[in-house]
Amino acid sequence: MEYKYPVSKPSLKGKELEYVTKAINDGWISSQGPYVQEFEKAFAEFNGVKHGVACSSGTAALTIALRALNIGPGDEVIVPEFTMIASAWAVTYTGAKPVFVDCKDDLTIDADLIEEKITSRTRAIMPVHIYGRQCDMEKIMDIAYNYNLKVIEDSAEAHGVKPTGDMACFSLFANKIISAGEGGVCVTNDDHLAKQMVHLRAMAFTPEHNFIHKKIAYNFRMTNLQAGVALAQLERIEEMLAKRKKIEDIYDEKLKNIKQIKVMPKRNVLWMYDLLAENKHALQKHLEGCGIETRQFFKPMSQQPMYYDPNWKTLNAAKFGHSGIYLPTYADLTEEDQEYIVSKIKEFYDKI
Repeated sequence: MEYKYPVSKPSLKGKELEYVTKAINDGWISSQGPYVQEFEKAFAEFNGVKHGVACSSGTAALTIALRALNIGPGDEVIVPEFTMIASAWAVTYTGAKPVFVDCKDDLTIDADLIEEKITSRTRAIMPVHIYGRQCDMEKIMDIAYNYNLKVIEDSAEAHGVKPTGDMACFSLFANKIISAGEGGVCVTNDDHLAKQMVHLRAMAFTPEHNFIHKKIAYNFRMTNLQAGVALAQLERIEEMLAKRKKIEDIYDEKLKNIKQIKVMPKRNVLWMYDLLAENKHALQKHLEGCGIETRQFFKPMSQQPMYYDPNWKTLNAAKFGHSGIYLPTYADLTEEDQEYIVSKIKEFYDKI
């Protein structure tokens, strides 16, 4: 179905077409093109770190980050219950085991519950800055220091939240704050980890390119075409973050007096505008009929078939997964658009 107000759409008003056209005209469409390194350098600088490693997706970024730390079978990684499943899958792809920790009421991982999940096999913590809310990184970094653990931030939904862990991994999927259609990037200050990730994303070729590969690696490379789009998006990131902040403020103000809606805590950056709603499914159906797309919250990792735990219903993550949705959220959404969306929410609740 085509919506008048989709839940997300990219803002392609910069130099995206110019850069992609140049890449095609120059013949640089593979991962060897110059835009890849330009984007990596610019994205690292934006985040205040030394290295950026571009790759094919946010999931790929998490996977090569874990592999660069030599995490694999027999190891455990702390992962939030409330996250998109790619966070957990990246751990599983390495052969390690994701160990899940419930969320707080702001949906981020409850740092107070992390220590009880740490064992002799724990190697890393993967905090996820969910919907643009930064986790309690001070407490998480303290725990990591005390137990000699690495921290890999899943920042897929949090462009603009500055990294504090050993690595931070971002998605560039079409619905993210900045996008390349598909793609991802990992940033770090660690020279060795950056070098390892570059090696792993490109099939672990030796410098001689002699087709002897000394480790299992991946074809997780970003193309020059994608990097051109990503670079053009990055050039406008401050503008897009400011527009999203305004969208958050407008939604907060217009929704605050609807008693059947619970406005969620503020975000450090706005990815999606999330809220709790009574009669969620009926509301979504009503909004769909008005041309407004919505999405449900993520479900707990312990509810997923491959990680199933029958106790999942007792989790805070399950409570929020049951009643949460998010509304159309994208940089080019106008105040008039938001007024219409909120008016249709009011219309629904006025009828019941």
